[in-house]
Amino acid sequence: MKFRSGLLIGSAFVAGIALAPTSDVLLHRFGGALGIPHALAAEDNASGTYQVLSLFGDVFERVKADYVTPVNDQSLVENAINGMLAGLDPHSAYMNAQEYRDMQAQTDGAFGGLGLEVSQENGFIKVISPIDGTPAAKANIKPNDLIIAIDGKSVQGLSLDTAVDEMRGPPGSAISLTIKPADKPRPVVLKLTREVINVPAVHSDLYGDTGYIRLSVFSENADQGIRDAIKKLNAESKGKLHGYILDLRNNPGGLLDQGVAVANDFLNTGEIVSTRARHPEDSEVWSAKPDGDVAGDLPMVVLINPGSASAAEIVSGALQDNRRAIIMGERSFGKGSVQTVIPLPDNSAMRLTTARYFTPSGRSIQDLGITPDIPVAESIEAANAMQPLRESDLQHAMLNPNSKQLPPLAPRTDLPAIAKSIPKQPPADWPKFDPTKPATDFQLQQAIKVVDAMKAQTSASN
Repeated sequence: MKFRSGLLIGSAFVAGIALAPTSDVLLHRFGGALGIPHALAAEDNASGTYQVLSLFGDVFERVKADYVTPVNDQSLVENAINGMLAGLDPHSAYMNAQEYRDMQAQTDGAFGGLGLEVSQENGFIKVISPIDGTPAAKANIKPNDLIIAIDGKSVQGLSLDTAVDEMRGPPGSAISLTIKPADKPRPVVLKLTREVINVPAVHSDLYGDTGYIRLSVFSENADQGIRDAIKKLNAESKGKLHGYILDLRNNPGGLLDQGVAVANDFLNTGEIVSTRARHPEDSEVWSAKPDGDVAGDLPMVVLINPGSASAAEIVSGALQDNRRAIIMGERSFGKGSVQTVIPLPDNSAMRLTTARYFTPSGRSIQDLGITPDIPVAESIEAANAMQPLRESDLQHAMLNPNSKQLPPLAPRTDLPAIAKSIPKQPPADWPKFDPTKPATDFQLQQAIKVVDAMKAQTSASN
């Protein structure tokens, strides 16, 4: 399959197609435009196929004739195609021309909106994660918060696409969201201002002798951003770095090729990821390139949480299986599928799930996610709260293909001794987390301790 494939950011890009106005022509173009072979009529199930298509035509004409208010042909077909793809899995979707342009802008690292990755749950819109530096993040919207109203109007009854469209708007325009926070009993109304979201994929800091790299999204510039950050940290530390922390918390994923490239930035050898498609010739394996580790094999910790998805899981899974990094935090989201973007007529596109991806040890992360080597909760509230939203909670989520066939990953024997003493949650007197104050980030502070211990262990063995 020679289309560009990637793990795309979010589930907001779905809706419509513009096709011809009558049901007979619609059915003809439905087959021709998407390349469905006309030889289907000669197959054993041809009669059943045409019977179902005839049923679709009957329903189409009945809705046009008798629905309480007039509806146009395009809306009906858009809804039908949407339903067909959405019924497959949570990540297959149709994009009309505008949505396709929005998606391209988003993967390029710039798009309009509030900066939220969302899904739908029980009629409400549930936050998977906010993107760093966006209006949503500045308003302190958090994973698992529910959006229950937009500009005072309930979201119940709205499709996910419609709700996302209503949250979009011209930069500088105001919007209010009624939020039911995951950790509070009562809704709050937040007033936000829409912005053109320019996503800086990478942010870096130096904490003592530990280099910290925050990767918020796998956009087109993720790999280059990682390399630039490593150069910057080396210069700031004057070459005295003890190790690195790669923060993939609340990273919703992005482009597959960038996930592979970022994993390669920390590996000299070994498999990174493989994809297995319906057709064997479309399956692929990516391996690390010699001298690919731009971090110089220094000790490394990767932070993940339930908001770490898709490409973030590819990277953490590759570094975990190759024993290149210690994974800390909370179990990840569990999105183990690859979507291919297939351009269609009228400048629209289809996002279709075409493969599953597997870590180097042969694990499918679908539904299960990446389990950290050292579990650490973000807060006491998070440790005691209901399980956060993950892939397995989404409608039509695919099952893991090999969870009962492969043994779990062998326990690690290379963890530093301090790993046994890392608390699974903050102590009762730990300050409330403030993203502007690293000292309040319990997971980060524990990761710094582990990097220091890994460096000491390496020095002792030398």
